[in-house]
Parts: sequence; structure tokens; C-alpha cells
Amino acid sequence: MRNEDAVLSALLASSNRVTAADIPALIDEAGRKLGLSGAQVYLADLQQARLTPMVHPAPETPSPIEPNEPNETSKPIGPSEPSEPIQIEGSMAGLAYRTQRTQRSRDDCTAWVPMIDGVERVGVLRVTAPCFEDALLESCAALSGLATLLVMAKSSHDELVVDRTRSRTMTTQAELLWAFVPPRTIGTDDVTSTAILEPAYEAGGDAFDHSLGDGVLHLALLDAMGHDLASGGASAVALGASRATRRAGGTLADIATTIDTTLSEWIPDRLLTAVIARLDIATGQFTWINCGHPPPLLIREGHVVPQAMEFPAYLPLGLGLGQAAAPDEHHIRLQPGDRVLLYSDGVTEARTSDGSLFGEQRLADSVIRSMASGNAPPETLRRLVRNLHEHHRLHDDATIMLVRWHPH
Repeated sequence: MRNEDAVLSALLASSNRVTAADIPALIDEAGRKLGLSGAQVYLADLQQARLTPMVHPAPETPSPIEPNEPNETSKPIGPSEPSEPIQIEGSMAGLAYRTQRTQRSRDDCTAWVPMIDGVERVGVLRVTAPCFEDALLESCAALSGLATLLVMAKSSHDELVVDRTRSRTMTTQAELLWAFVPPRTIGTDDVTSTAILEPAYEAGGDAFDHSLGDGVLHLALLDAMGHDLASGGASAVALGASRATRRAGGTLADIATTIDTTLSEWIPDRLLTAVIARLDIATGQFTWINCGHPPPLLIREGHVVPQAMEFPAYLPLGLGLGQAAAPDEHHIRLQPGDRVLLYSDGVTEARTSDGSLFGEQRLADSVIRSMASGNAPPETLRRLVRNLHEHHRLHDDATIMLVRWHPH
């Protein structure tokens, strides 16, 4: 067995019964065995503004001293590396995160290696060495991949991971929504779907869903009326109804009907708009229904195709429509490289200090310019939301989903 394989196997075996607090030391130890001077994990925060190190603080008091043993105080657990957060904008660490490519310092003693779970950006691994040869960088990439798996395995139940990916307290309704939504980005060699939800720490009624199965990408973007706990509950209930119906073999119309019936019965004072869709990954056939929501935008070759997805919308869900006709399905055949942009009205209704709206045109232009600069879909949405926060004020939840079909 190669040394690299042995080191990574030992790391994996030793991670089974540890907490997230132990991961920094394990990663650093494995890195040193691979020939590094040190390795440290940095995690992106919820709004993708900064990278925060996973550092286990050293005990403040000496460890108990056994009889006849030297008098030593405790040593920190984990690498003695910088412990301050790093801004994603304007830093080499941030450049590695934004571009998903390893970045090396000018003196070639420090490198920042992206941490990617599938196609979801998680953070970066900071590695140091006297110098980096190609073989060592390949080992760093493998170490980063395994570090990502360990962090993600703990993310659902370990508070340290949650703490390192948040910068402030979250409202109850936001906690509810984030517990239900999937990872921001999913994808394969043929398709990428990425979404973003703001305000991240006070989200009330918006939610998104995307999943892959049987050659199909399933999508949903929901916007519940209001901005309180009941709104968050309505979106959570709608996500549950959507998934249960879809997994039972239901059609898009079945999903909409189930959401409508469930809301009418259990949260009767809340309405919800939605776009529910599916993409046949092999053929590019995109099918959707629109229940009172802004129509999706089709972006092709750097331009919005006018009115390509503008059809009369069905009524919002939650009205108790009973025997009313099911929502109509709409169809369009995508071309390789096409993007479909879904959004809630909180995006286009964001206002500048002088009261002007962000608007659909500015939304589309921002996405098109970012893509023309070579940014991948996740970075396109990150930059878009950063621009929104810098120049506009959100008066409602703002959710954006960008789907790109890129068959290989």
C-alpha cells in the first residue's frame, strides 16, 4: 500500500468515533505524515462571505499530573495555525473557494485547496510545506476530499460545524426552513442546480428543493405568504408534501394538488406560490407548472429568450381548490448550455436607497454578466446576492435557483 493510501485509510478509520472538534487535529496529523508542515480546515459561512477555521481551543488549565511524571501543561489540540476568519472577497483563500481551484502563495510555502462535496462548495484546506511538488499537491487534494467528507458527516448533528458556518443567531422560522432545504448546489457531469436563500438568518416563507433520481432533476421554488413562523411552517409542510407525492410516483399536478389540500387542511390561513418542475437530463425536456409565481427565465447564449416560459399561472396553493382543474404542465426543450432561472418576487422587489426596484431585467443582466466572466452557477448566485446586499434593501425573502444543462 502506498504511503498516501495508508495515511488516508488510517485517518478514515480514526474518524469513526470522534466529534467535529477532533477533526482539525486528525487532518493536521495526516497532513504531516504526507510531508506537509501543517493543514487546517476553513469552512464557508452560511452567506458565503468568510471562511472560518475549525480550531479546537486549548484547555485553559493544566492537565492532571500523574505521580512521577514531568510537570507539563496541556498542549492545544489541533494545528497552531491562524485562527481568524478570512474574507472570501480579496483573499487567496477566497479565490480558491470562488474558483474551486488550488491557489499557491508566491513563496510556494502555502496553498489553499478547495473543499467540495460533490459540486457543493464547503470551504478550503490551508496547507503549508517547505515547497510544493506536483505529487504533494495531489496528496493535498486527496486529503482535502477526505476532510470534506468528515466535516459533512458531522454537519447534521455536531454543533461545532454549525457554529463555524454561522456568524449570528438565527430566527426560529429560519431554523425550520434550513432544516428542510437540501444543499445549495447539486449536480452531475450533465446538469447543475444551485440555489440561494436570503436573508439567511431571518428567512420566513421562501424555500427551495432540488434532487436527482432516475435521470431526472426535480425542482421546486416556494414562496409562502407572510414572514413569520407560520410562513416557515407552510413552506416546510409544502416541501414535505412535495417530496412524499413525488416519491410515490406522483406527477407535477399531483404534487401541486397535495400541497394545496395539505395547506388548506392544516394551515388554512396561508397561501403559497410555487414553481414545480422536472428536467429530463438525457433529453433536455424541461416540464413545469406555475402556481401564482413569477415565470422562470430561459437564458440561452448570453440572452434571455423573450417570453419563452411565460404562460398563464395557476392560482396560489392553499385556497382549497377541491374539484378545480389541475394546473397545466408546460414544456420546453433545452439546448446544451441553456440556463433556467427561477426566483421569488423578493428578489425583483428589492429597492435601492432612492426607492428604485432591482427588477427582472437587472436580475437577468447580473446573471448573464457573471456567467460571461466564466463564473460557475454557484459563484454567479453568490455574487448576485452580494450585489443585492451592497446596493439594495430586501423587503421580503429572496430566493434564486439557477439550473444549467450541460450534457457532456
